[in-house]
Amino acid sequence: MIMTATKPNVIGVPGYSQEMCCTPEAAGHARQLVETALSTWSLGHLIEDGSLIISELVGNAAQHSGGLFLCFGVSLPAPYRVRFAVSDTSAESPTLHRPGPGRDEESGRGLFIVHELAHRWGSEYWHSGKVVWAELLSAEEDS
Repeated sequence: MIMTATKPNVIGVPGYSQEMCCTPEAAGHARQLVETALSTWSLGHLIEDGSLIISELVGNAAQHSGGLFLCFGVSLPAPYRVRFAVSDTSAESPTLHRPGPGRDEESGRGLFIVHELAHRWGSEYWHSGKVVWAELLSAEEDS
C-alpha cells in the first residue's frame, strides 16, 4: 500500500493529514491518526466517535470515488471543535440514506452514522474533486 508520511499542518490550525491509496485498508491508518491527534490534544473522550466518523468517510471514498488516492486528516479549528476530513478525486455528491423500518442493508448507512454522531458535516468541491468533512464538539463546549 502506497502512502505518504503523516504531515502536521505547518500553517493555520493544528492538524495532521496523510495521503494513501484509495482502498478500505486506509480506514485503519485514519483511525490511528485520529487516536494519536486526539490524545495529543487531550481530547481522548472523542476517540471512539472520531474513529467511527473517519472510518465511514474513508470507507465511502474508497467505495465510491473510483480514484487511486485519497487524503484524510484531522484538525482543531477551535479549542473544543475537531474536524475530520477526507478528500478524493470524485465530484459525486455524498448521499445520506436514512434506514427505514425493517431494512437490513449491510451498507449504505455510513453517512447516516456520521450525521448522527457529528455536530455538523458537509462537503466542499474543488476542481480536482471534493472534501467530505464532519465535526465533533467536546463536552466542554457543549455545556
